[in-house]
Formats: sequence, structure tokens, C-alpha cells
Amino acid sequence: MYLTRLSLTNYRIFSRLELDFPRRVILFTGNNAQGKTSILEAVGYLANFASFSASNDRLLINFAAPAEPIIVARILGEFERAGRQHTIEVRLIQDGSSNPASPRFTKQVLLDGVKRNISEVFGRFNAVTFLPQMSRVIEGAPSDRRLYLDEILSQAESGYHRHLSAYGKALSQRNALLKTLAETGGDREQLLPWDELLARHGAAIMRARILALATLERLVIPIHQRLTRDLEILQFQYQPAFEPLKKPAGQMALPVQTTLDRTGISAEALESGLLEAYNRSCQADIQRGQTSLGPHRDEVRFLSNQIDLGNFGSRGQTRTALLAIKFAEVAWMKEKTGEWPVLLLDEIMAELDPQRRADLLAVLGQVEQAFLTATDLEMFVPEFVREQEVWQVNQGIVTRS
Repeated sequence: MYLTRLSLTNYRIFSRLELDFPRRVILFTGNNAQGKTSILEAVGYLANFASFSASNDRLLINFAAPAEPIIVARILGEFERAGRQHTIEVRLIQDGSSNPASPRFTKQVLLDGVKRNISEVFGRFNAVTFLPQMSRVIEGAPSDRRLYLDEILSQAESGYHRHLSAYGKALSQRNALLKTLAETGGDREQLLPWDELLARHGAAIMRARILALATLERLVIPIHQRLTRDLEILQFQYQPAFEPLKKPAGQMALPVQTTLDRTGISAEALESGLLEAYNRSCQADIQRGQTSLGPHRDEVRFLSNQIDLGNFGSRGQTRTALLAIKFAEVAWMKEKTGEWPVLLLDEIMAELDPQRRADLLAVLGQVEQAFLTATDLEMFVPEFVREQEVWQVNQGIVTRS
């Protein structure tokens, strides 16, 4: 899989940009704040339909766009997958025609020229993004790790985003009803339809997470061992808010980090288990006014030699683990989809020592296409620079060196 063309209109610094890409590694270079990262962000948006840096899609619209009642920011990507050409177009529309003080914002997605729901377009174009700030996947809040899982699974697992969206809507409705029951009372049986929806979609989400983490761990262990010269073993510890495994009778809890095998649990068993758990926690949830169980409260921890990197890992250990995870993600996505994802690397070389840079360059030799940004070409060995496409970005203008 590779991107053949990118067209941007009123996006970030670009009022208009048209780029045709070869099927190879492209290195964008230039000073900071010239538009290099925005190009990578736009490519990543075609895969995840969310910005990896902006908290709100409104911020992606070019602030210097003409002051019109309706402003449209547009990302259009043409790509080849399995020998066939496709297009994905995203339109970010700010409409202030009826209320200039509070313009209405909408997002439209088109696949091959036909308007679609976002859940229908997820997975058509795949990209793996590697940014310096992605250390939050290991060091950040549980929500950062859930978001990471949701983004990669939405790309590679058919129907995952649909389950995620349906689960989120049902969760909002159940939480609203819980608050009403806490304030005014009522029949708790009203919760049953929402419990059933949460159990059905939550089971699909949990099953996908369990299988993905098991496969990623299988792929990441040898990669991480190579990066650490066989000194460390990296493991993933999935901590579901609802534990489907039954604790053996009489077993004592011990403060030992363990990795449990949940891959044999079916979606049907997860669904029935979740439904029972919602019923048991019903009264406590009413008192809290929110749902206490389910994949929206899941956690994932990363362990190196049984040490939790999020709590006790050094900066070097975290950086190495994240690099191994990203390498494994590339391989996992190739296994799942049969296509190499496009690799997006933003100023990542500055974060790596010479040996890690060499390891990363070796992975670049496997994928069909990669986009890198760098302010300083001296971070790369001269032979690598001479073999790649080097494009200069200066104040929103891109030229081939």
C-alpha cells in the first residue's frame, strides 16, 4: 500500500498544496514551523480521521483562509492497495452563514467519491505513526493507552470502530439513566436494554483487544530483545475492568506481575459475563451515577523484565520499548491486512542513538512507503540521504531537492 497523491486545501499552513508521491521513502526537511509535520498529520488523518496533535478538528482549518461564511478544509489522498487505485477525501466544514458568532462544524468523509460513514472507511488506508510525544502510550494515562489500541484496531480489525461507536453511545445513555435513577428513583429494569447493548459491543471490543495484544506481544518480544541485546524481555499486561477469567477457589492474591492468557475466551462468553457483571454492579453504579465496568475502563501496562515501565522505566528504556512496539505494529498490520502500512516518522531520529537509528533504517527497507521529517539531515548517514527522495519544506512550499 502506498500513497500516490495528496491534495490539501485550507489545511493548517497550506492554502493549497498538491503533491505526487513515488513508491519509496521521502524525507521532508526544513526549519521548524514550516509545514513538515502538517503533511504527515494529513496523511495520518486519512487512516485515523483524527489529528495526532490538535485537540479539536476546527484547529486544522487554515486560520488565514478568506473570511467567508462557509470555509472548507480538504484532505484528499489517492492511494494504491492490492493493485487498485482508491481515493479518500475528508472535508472539514465551518458554516457561519446562519450564526457567524458560533459557526456550525461538520466533517464529511468520501471513499472513491461516495460519501460514507467514518466507520465504513476505517481500514481502507493504513498508516503507522511514530512521534516523539508518543511516549505517553507508556507513561501517560490509561485513556492514552486505550486510544492507542482503538486507533490501530479501527484500522486493521473490520467492524471494530462500529462496535466502539455503538458502545460509546450506549454508555452515555446508561450513565444518563443511572443519574436519573439516583436522583429520582425508578425501576432498575430500565437499565437492561442498555446493559445488553454494552455487553454485546463491549465483548467485541474486549475480544479484539485480547487477540491484538497477544499477537503484538508475540511480535514485539524478539524485536525488543534485539534492541536491548538480549538483556530485557518486553511484555504486555492487559488489565480489563471486567475480568473474564475465574479465579480458582482458595487462590491467594500475590503482588506478582503476571500475563494471563485470555485468548481462549469466546465473544459469547465475554458477552454473558459482562451482562452478569452489569447486573451485579447495578446498585453501586446507580449510587455512583456512572458505569464502573467495561472496556471504557480497561488498562494496559508494559513490563520490561517484570518492571512496569510506566512507573519505573528510565527514559532510555521507554524510548526503546516504544520503538519495539512500533516495529511490531508495522508487522502486525501487515499480518492483519496483507499490506504494508505507510510509515510516518516525525523528527524521531533526534530521539534515538546511532544504533537505534540503524535499526529503524532497516525497518524502512521493508515497507513500501515512508515519510520522515527532519530539521537536520546530519542525523542520517550520508548513504541513506543519497538513496532517498529529499523534499524541502519552506513556509508551506514544498520543493524537491
